[in-house]
Amino acid sequence: MRLNEITYSDAKPVDGYGPGFFRIGGTVHDGAVLTGPTGTSAWGGLSDADLLLELTTHVDVILIGTGSEMAHIPSDLRSQLESAGLGVEIMNSPAACRTYNVLLSEGRRIALALLPV
Repeated sequence: MRLNEITYSDAKPVDGYGPGFFRIGGTVHDGAVLTGPTGTSAWGGLSDADLLLELTTHVDVILIGTGSEMAHIPSDLRSQLESAGLGVEIMNSPAACRTYNVLLSEGRRIALALLPV
């Protein structure tokens, strides 16, 4: 088997997560978090559309992790993001972390918004 080292762009991969925290690029972040090519920051959750909309020139798709269980996001949030030209994928936070890391390693223009597990 041939192994290749993965190199990431400016965005950092998710290294781990646990109750109430995410470890991204070696740094622990408590609570809801947004990460992508512009860096990692605290996120106000599903009511904080403005922070997500700021990514429109940097990413094509936002993965939204809804905690330990998959849940629907508010329809007005989805409408705002899609109207701005962003693809939106909803899944539980563990699946969102794994998917983000794979797509990031492929060089995709992706961001990740996470609610804690």
